[in-house]
Amino acid sequence: MALLLAVWFVVSFGFGILLVEPLNRFRLGGFPLGFWFAQQGSIYVFVVLILIYAVWMDRVDRRHDGGESDDS
Repeated sequence: MALLLAVWFVVSFGFGILLVEPLNRFRLGGFPLGFWFAQQGSIYVFVVLILIYAVWMDRVDRRHDGGESDDS
């Protein structure tokens, strides 16, 4: 989980705020890369992080028999 939080911090704060000027030297889809990360890229990374976390927690639940049961 610490790794996922570190990626989240680097993408949102690092790429979106601190490293905007160096990243703006590169272009992605016609837009400066720093601007793209601040506006779109961080959202895509966040969605991927959520999917990774969901898959990871599903595996942990299965391993520890913590999944939902159909017994009522």
